[in-house]
Amino acid sequence: MVRYILFVVMIVIGAFFGIFYAREINPVEVVDAPPSSLREDYKADYVLMVAEVYAQEKDPSLAARQLALLGSDAPVEIINRALVTALDLQYTPNDLIVMRDLAEAMKTWNPDLEGGN
Repeated sequence: MVRYILFVVMIVIGAFFGIFYAREINPVEVVDAPPSSLREDYKADYVLMVAEVYAQEKDPSLAARQLALLGSDAPVEIINRALVTALDLQYTPNDLIVMRDLAEAMKTWNPDLEGGN
């Protein structure tokens, strides 16, 4: 019986010191990382999400602003890199079509013609 009580006491002591260490000695720092720091597969997922929103909204300036979070390259270049990754990761044909449609829209999109709104 003493063995079980000692076991529970050691678990409680270990949990206490673990929480103390995590909160006081070495706390976790939460940092907002920009989307441009994502791995390529996550960038492809992000581009797919932007493409799905574009398919519903048909707003190329919104899509361009969202894609700009992935870097300073032209939106078409960002989408093309994502398409290569999507092909490597075997995205579904429907996903590839949605991404391709966004790339086509970004080829003809001109921010100068948006009217500054």
